Amino acid sequence: MATAALRSQVAAKWHEGFNRLNRSEPGISGLLSFSQAWNIATDYLHPRDISDPTSVKQHDLASVKAAFDLINRSRRLPVMLETFLDDICNQYHLIVRDIEQYLAEYEQSLDTSVMLRLIFRLVEWYRAWAPIEELGPTIRAAYTLTFQTQLFSTVPPGFVRGFKALCASTLVPVAQHTPQMWEAFEVLGLTDRYEGIIASVGYERIEDHVRETCTGKLCHGCSPMYAKGAANTEEARGLLQNVGSRFDFHMNKTLCDLRTSEIFDIIIDFPDSNGALQDLKECLQRVDQRASLVQALRKAYVFLVLPFLNFPPRDYRISNRKRLLHPGADTKLILSQYVATIKCLRIVDPPGVLLFKVADPIRRYLRERPDTIRSIVANLVGDDDSGDSLVDENEPIQPLQQLETEDYNDPHWDPEPIDAGPDFRTNKPSDVISTLVSIYDSKDLFVKELQVLLAQRLLAITDDNFEKVEKERRNIEILKIRFGEAALQVCEVMLKDMTDSKRIDGHVQSQKASIVHPTIISRHFWPSLESSDIVMPGQFQALQTEYAKEFSTFKPDKKLRWLPHLGTVHLELQLEDRTIETDVPPLEAAFIELFSEKSESTLVPHIWTMDELIEGVGAVDRIAALKALITWIDLGVLKEDEENTFRLLEVKEEAAPPSRIAPAAIDAPTVTAAQQQQADQMRLYWKFIEGMLTNLGSLPLDRIQTMLRFAPGYDQTVEQLAGFMEAARREGLVVGRDGMWKLNR
Repeated sequence: MATAALRSQVAAKWHEGFNRLNRSEPGISGLLSFSQAWNIATDYLHPRDISDPTSVKQHDLASVKAAFDLINRSRRLPVMLETFLDDICNQYHLIVRDIEQYLAEYEQSLDTSVMLRLIFRLVEWYRAWAPIEELGPTIRAAYTLTFQTQLFSTVPPGFVRGFKALCASTLVPVAQHTPQMWEAFEVLGLTDRYEGIIASVGYERIEDHVRETCTGKLCHGCSPMYAKGAANTEEARGLLQNVGSRFDFHMNKTLCDLRTSEIFDIIIDFPDSNGALQDLKECLQRVDQRASLVQALRKAYVFLVLPFLNFPPRDYRISNRKRLLHPGADTKLILSQYVATIKCLRIVDPPGVLLFKVADPIRRYLRERPDTIRSIVANLVGDDDSGDSLVDENEPIQPLQQLETEDYNDPHWDPEPIDAGPDFRTNKPSDVISTLVSIYDSKDLFVKELQVLLAQRLLAITDDNFEKVEKERRNIEILKIRFGEAALQVCEVMLKDMTDSKRIDGHVQSQKASIVHPTIISRHFWPSLESSDIVMPGQFQALQTEYAKEFSTFKPDKKLRWLPHLGTVHLELQLEDRTIETDVPPLEAAFIELFSEKSESTLVPHIWTMDELIEGVGAVDRIAALKALITWIDLGVLKEDEENTFRLLEVKEEAAPPSRIAPAAIDAPTVTAAQQQQADQMRLYWKFIEGMLTNLGSLPLDRIQTMLRFAPGYDQTVEQLAGFMEAARREGLVVGRDGMWKLNR
């Protein structure tokens, strides 16, 4: 039972409320006027069916405003707003009816104009039910929130699909109602609600546009920027805010992905693909795709297939499942692709982090191939038959760059890039030649290979083509800039020998003319030449003896040691019905001389067996002997009557069967390869190394080098020792891990 105090409090509240509604007027006249104002306001706010013209009533706005003013002064406006919002929810089925009708029509026709009419219809509903502005922003905001909440809770999934199609339709060249459409989106809250869908439409259009306009166009860059058409900085800043910044990011990411997928074509077409490289460089500054680029390049090198290796570079493209880095691929091809990769990645990433990450497996693989050094050196001296030089003629000639310790006191010093690995150094060699030479730990191997190659080229020069010596001299002068004067002193001696040889031969010829023109070299300064036990028979032996005698007269303190298996011999063969002139290697000349001798001393002329011929010239490999004999068979001078029995054809026979072996070419002088020379020297010390590792277990390279210095005659550098240990590892003799070497048991 209520207490007197409670009854008193309730009575006071009731009296206060009555006075507020009655506004202190006599009787209940104020209450009656409030009731009338309430009816006018609620009738005005009641949501009506805009599809039914009879439901729409005309109101006196002055009376409506007065009614709302009275309700506000009576502090009952929040109650009225609550009633109004309930009516919105109760009447929303009218809007749902229209939504379902329009969506059914769209599902049948897939015409985006139906969706646009639906959007405009929803805006009509929104504006028809909206309270007047005089009620203030609070009531308008509450109404908008309720309307949009009801809208998003009632639209079916088909609305979202149609909405996306409608947004996409505005990106075609001719689009209608676009400004009004986007204004309607804002009114209904669709822009914020479906921001992700709107952005996805933009992303898809960006991707289609980039692929259509940029795919395969490597010469001219696309350089996409969302604010590229801005007239000034402020306009560009406005375009790059909010969704504009995301579109700019996606444009750069899409182009970066495209150029990454085309990276091997870009490398193959360089320098014509410079525009695409600039695209890649600019995009990588805006999006973090560097790791993807490295992965794509490594994959391209591992799974590149070149169906044919001997056709113009631009005629081949990338396929799958076979490898460029495999023993069957040409070393020159791998080197050319590596050099192109160096040049391209320098443009994309000047500090060289990307190149370091991509090139590491290529460099390791090239280091394992035995002909890598020779291919590089042949290219340096212009001895590459492919015509594709690894060295850019426009690139300045400069000394080989060596890695140096970083100077942190340098005011221009910059820290290493954030994605650089622990082994990366910013002062990596920048020019192509230095980069290629740095594949190996020492340039000594290159210098030795240079000596070998120069020896081959010099020994192949004939007397009537001596201007090639000057060409080689110019090459060496250029290489001195790269490798230094001291490294090429042996080459200088070889060139001097060529000049001295010509001078000595001129003196000998002036004293006693001879058809012999030897190249006289200093044995201690030239690379080791392959030895042979061939003895030139007959007139050739006599000519050598006469020349050596005259040479000893001119140089009494020196003696000629002939290498008769090297060089060429110009022969004129006079047979009964023909004369043949040809240049052949010495072994071919020796064999035909034996046929001449036998025809004069036996009753069975012009017939020799293979064993007799080999015995007549000394110890010669049977394969080399057969090759020499095939030369004369193919020239129609000899014929094999029986197996390993050969007859001289004084009279040419018709329809002689062709040889199954190609004619022997005039071989260049064979010089032991530099790596083979070094291996031969190091094999002498293998027993020392084997003993160390047997007795002491695992040893670092510098410890092995220190102990080898006690071995008689050991003069190898630690870099040469490292090369030998790598070769021993490949042969399975030793195991190297973490800088330590041990025997492979």
